[in-house]
Amino acid sequence: MKNLSMSAKVFLGFGIGIILGLIFQKDILWLQPIGDLFLKLIKMIVVPVVFLSIISGISSIGDIGKLKRIGTKVVGFYIVTTVLSAIIGLIVAHIMKPGADFAVSQIVDTGEVIKPAEPMTVSQTILSMVPDNPITALATGNLMQIIVFGAFIGIAITILGDRVKNVKKVIDEANVIMFKITDMVMQVTPFGVTALVACSVGEYGLSIFNILGKFILTHYIGAFSVVLFMYVFIIKYIAKISLKDFFTKITEVWLVAFSTTSSSGTLPVSLRVTEEKFKVKDELASFTLPIGATINMNGIAVYYAVTVLFVAQVYGVELSLMQQVMFIFMTTLISIGTPGIPNSGIVLTIMLLTTMGLPIEIMGMIVGIFRLIDMIHTALNVTGDVVSTLAVARIEHMYKE
Repeated sequence: MKNLSMSAKVFLGFGIGIILGLIFQKDILWLQPIGDLFLKLIKMIVVPVVFLSIISGISSIGDIGKLKRIGTKVVGFYIVTTVLSAIIGLIVAHIMKPGADFAVSQIVDTGEVIKPAEPMTVSQTILSMVPDNPITALATGNLMQIIVFGAFIGIAITILGDRVKNVKKVIDEANVIMFKITDMVMQVTPFGVTALVACSVGEYGLSIFNILGKFILTHYIGAFSVVLFMYVFIIKYIAKISLKDFFTKITEVWLVAFSTTSSSGTLPVSLRVTEEKFKVKDELASFTLPIGATINMNGIAVYYAVTVLFVAQVYGVELSLMQQVMFIFMTTLISIGTPGIPNSGIVLTIMLLTTMGLPIEIMGMIVGIFRLIDMIHTALNVTGDVVSTLAVARIEHMYKE
């Protein structure tokens, strides 16, 4: 075990979790506290890692003009890939038709309390990104507000330059300490992954596929289609990285994303893999990846597309081309505002269905299998963060020598 790489250990833990879950089923749920402890350790380091990484990354760029250029490219990649992901998700859902053979009578009342959320306007979304109190944002873990506050500090340090070089030095040292703590937490990752996967498989087993199998399959095909038709192009022709090299190195990130179903929770691993394995300069990765974990939700865009089409097909509602175009715009806006935490997509899906005039009763049933589909979409989210970072690194020549 000692000679195995972290990727191999995580992969092994993932496989053991699946086997244990299938063998012992619900009897394996005694492992849940181990999985919960792992998630708590991840959550413990996310806020300081994001806060310090953003400040250190922005201040290390050292040039406001360069920062503006890089920031524009990064946000541009995130928005364009989210729009394209929603379009690909719609196309796959139209081809697969997951709700066409699904009778309304098959909807099972799971007892889940489903409440639609209030839709947010563009102005409300923007205003929600700025903290009233940065201390409250740090305490509650509001990552978007933490990023905005950290960005202001980083920009201020850049403007002040040598006058605050000691402050920058302290922040950089604190960042090094947090990465060391992250390495310590990552040592228990294989065990945490085993526990989380075993409990997920043990709870759901394979029985859920009898009713919602095609719906789940459509989500996975949609996610793989984004990788095949969009990410592969960006990796090969913009980032100019060998596909074999990319998919070999990204595996560890995927497995952690699968088990935690949290873009933010996977961030420490994404940072380490991007900086150490892909050799992207620290100042770029620590700037782009925390932002990506918060606003770049390619997987969630696919999820919304497939789920909305599924519900429309179940109830026999025909969505016009204009409605679908409007849906893509709304999906992009909502995806950017989706927190990178487990299950955040459920309430926002209900909001989206309500806005589109579609029934929400089936969501009680979807909530029961949400983790199964959230696994693949979280993996797609974090992959999009890394792919966009690699593309910008190539354009801006920000790879380590």
